[in-house]
Amino acid sequence: MLTPQWLDQLRSRVTLSALIGRTTRLQKAGREYKACCPFHNEKTPSFTVNDEKGFYHCFGCGAHGDAIRWMTDHQGLSFVDAVKELAAEAGMDVPAPDPRAARAAEKRDTLHDVMNAAQDWFARNLASPEGEAARVYLATRGFAAHTVARFGFGYAPEGRQAMKEALSRFPEAMLIEAGLRIEVENRDPYDRFRGRLMLPIEDARGRVIAFGGRILAKGKTDAPKYLNSPDTPLFDKGRTLYNLHRAAPAARQSGRMIVVEGYMDVIAMAAAGIAECVAPLGTALTENQIELLWRHVETPILCFDGDAAGQRAAMRAVSRALPLLRPAHSLRIVRLPEGLDPDDLIRAKGARAMEDLLAGARGLVDVLWEFERDALPLVTPEAKAGLKARLLAHVDAIQNPDIAGLYRRDLLDRYSEFAFPRRENRWQQGGGQGNARPKGSQRGAWNGRPPPAPSSPESIDRLRRRFDAARGSGARDALSAAVLAGLIRWPAQLARHAEALARTPGLDPRFTALLDCCDAMDTLESGELATILSKIGLEVPAAAEYSGLRFSFLHSEAGEEQAASDLTQAIDLLVQRPVLESALAQATARFESELSEEAFAEQQRLLKRKLEFDDRLRQMATRQAGS
Repeated sequence: MLTPQWLDQLRSRVTLSALIGRTTRLQKAGREYKACCPFHNEKTPSFTVNDEKGFYHCFGCGAHGDAIRWMTDHQGLSFVDAVKELAAEAGMDVPAPDPRAARAAEKRDTLHDVMNAAQDWFARNLASPEGEAARVYLATRGFAAHTVARFGFGYAPEGRQAMKEALSRFPEAMLIEAGLRIEVENRDPYDRFRGRLMLPIEDARGRVIAFGGRILAKGKTDAPKYLNSPDTPLFDKGRTLYNLHRAAPAARQSGRMIVVEGYMDVIAMAAAGIAECVAPLGTALTENQIELLWRHVETPILCFDGDAAGQRAAMRAVSRALPLLRPAHSLRIVRLPEGLDPDDLIRAKGARAMEDLLAGARGLVDVLWEFERDALPLVTPEAKAGLKARLLAHVDAIQNPDIAGLYRRDLLDRYSEFAFPRRENRWQQGGGQGNARPKGSQRGAWNGRPPPAPSSPESIDRLRRRFDAARGSGARDALSAAVLAGLIRWPAQLARHAEALARTPGLDPRFTALLDCCDAMDTLESGELATILSKIGLEVPAAAEYSGLRFSFLHSEAGEEQAASDLTQAIDLLVQRPVLESALAQATARFESELSEEAFAEQQRLLKRKLEFDDRLRQMATRQAGS
């Protein structure tokens, strides 16, 4: 057993600076060593190594650990392998594990022998007369001899028993367990890979753990074009990234990691000089693979084909990444031109074209917006409401509350711009272009002449008429009253939120008069605003109206910056609510008329979102009031 005492003794025998100094240039700085961090790109050293305390730390990216952690995070070893390697250098014997673990480790070591023997056999076959078809195929791909040798290409002959005969020194049960032979009931086992160009799949230490094979016979349609090893004691396809052991050192130099769809794409990229490239193995990118990528770079780039299948693959990766997002860790997406894979693009336009595409990689929020916007026709109000519901469903998947809030605001802003095209309005001249106004115009100008003073009889009369016209419409409730009181208390926020509020149907009619006050030449003071509103019959909402929602922006001691942030969150909820309630009402009506499982599922999904919305509102109000 590896006891804490034994591990502490191991750490004490390792000089951490000597261990890290093998791959990272360290400079002495007092009692510590400094370097540019090997875990992220930087120009100013923020990585320190302290031999006395036995740990390293980066003040830039937060990387921190001891000698064992260095071997697992930087060198890519498993915990057990890291301990064994350090113990061998320190001259310590690793305590024997329990018998079952020892047998499992012995089996793994033996299976590695099987895989190495199989790789040697495949490579010899490629150079033999039998491998001519495979060599011709490699020549058509333009792979140079050193690329073929570096990536270990081989060939599996057609015979169903060829591997069994070639690796006869290993029991057949081991060949089956290694995934090289297939055992079926009532039939003799046979070779898994036959008539295929072979490629070894290695782990983070460069050991062969599986194989991938491409069929060479063009007319053979009863077998998959690409075939990978099954999961074995050595190989878990959901936790393995092809070429990681080569790409990781290159990524430490370039600061990026690129994910393509297949291993042939990886090799084409490497042949073009882009070495920091990996690929999943026959599956969509998994959560474990995303975390594995984040151990090397904070924002890996996913490069997908430009066709519909590539777009679906990108969205599957995005959907799996959203719940995992954390500060500074995300993904970027590149879509290739339709009909081209990386090899095609590089052949047609050169490596520079690929580099230009990678430089233009887009963030997740951009990909989410464009995918959902273009997924369905958006010609009816119901379809537009469906777009908003889909966007918010993605936001709900994000576990980090800060990131979720930022995504929600960004996507809702884009949705508002799309669903409600900007027009010239009372509070913003120039058709919605920020603060830009036509030359010679004034803010709030009436037919080219300056507006009257906000407290003038003319302005008061106009505001009263608009308020009276709207008095009978809209709903009054606690959230509306709280937001009204917040805007009156912080009138500088009116211009920021006026357009979003004006677009929202069914609001408290008092918002109509409040928004009209944005016609003033300058931002009104809170007291002056309250005076004007009282003259038209709109009193500041009393505390009793929003007694259930004690937001911090209504607190007498609230600071302006925090109040603005909290008020923005409350307005976001106010704007979202009618769309959600409308969608829920439509889903309920559909279920009552159809009585179908699909309609019921949609109604229940929206009902759950409505309950979560109400819960989020209560939590936000309670949290903000407490703060």
